[in-house]
Amino acid sequence: MWLLSAILAMAMLVSCSGENARVKTEKPPEADQTGSVAIEFAPPSPETIPGSQLGEQIRPGYLIVVNTQEYARPYVGNRLNCTNCHLDGGLNPNAASFVGLAAVYPEYRALNARANTLADRVNECFERSLNGRALPPDSSKLQAIVAYITWLSRGVPQGATLPWRGLQFIDSRRPLDPGNGKKVFANKCAFCHGSDGLGTTAAPPVWGPQSYNIAADMARVTVAAVFIKSNMPRSWGWSLLDDDAYDVAAYVNSQARPDFAEKIRDWPKGGKPADAPY
Repeated sequence: MWLLSAILAMAMLVSCSGENARVKTEKPPEADQTGSVAIEFAPPSPETIPGSQLGEQIRPGYLIVVNTQEYARPYVGNRLNCTNCHLDGGLNPNAASFVGLAAVYPEYRALNARANTLADRVNECFERSLNGRALPPDSSKLQAIVAYITWLSRGVPQGATLPWRGLQFIDSRRPLDPGNGKKVFANKCAFCHGSDGLGTTAAPPVWGPQSYNIAADMARVTVAAVFIKSNMPRSWGWSLLDDDAYDVAAYVNSQARPDFAEKIRDWPKGGKPADAPY
């Protein structure tokens, strides 16, 4: 019943929050050739989470995202927080933002060859990026994260195309060079992540037993390269050459990290990415 009431409340919020809508309002919404409405990136500030009963459902989700180690520790198997990948609490458009995501789920994923709910996708991150275990379907923590992402998605019509979704693709113009990546890492990354990649008080581990496991999206070189290019060094994103970002990603992902036993079930009907590490 709690989850049903939360979903109904969210639906009312989405339909009634015209002042927060992300459909462009300076002129009539335009549709591309597929019929998708043009959407602008305009996330709300966490400071505007309402003080109502609805806000009491949203705020714990925000806290779990920004401090997963404290608020969801039993389900985390490493030293990462959700916001280490989804930067700024999922608000950063260059780092797999949460904004609008509730409008695109349920969504088919080749990874498990079925339609996934937003809750399924959250749990995938817990099992892989956080190297932990799935939150129970009736968990208040899982419901809170879904409520937070749904709040960030208010005003985005169902099925909308999100230009900022995921990470911007970049390409390497030459073969990967992990040796060069090691040098770039030492010069640009080690100060925060440690020369051994095991993390410091300033930044999380990027390999080793306390980092993401082999089945995480970030374990793919193309994904890590784009994230590095867009966001690293922190506050100095877009400062690395594309080739250097790829080399750093290749170096980082060549290091030891946790395995994922359930990886044997991945891509049961095909669609495996060429750079999947297993």
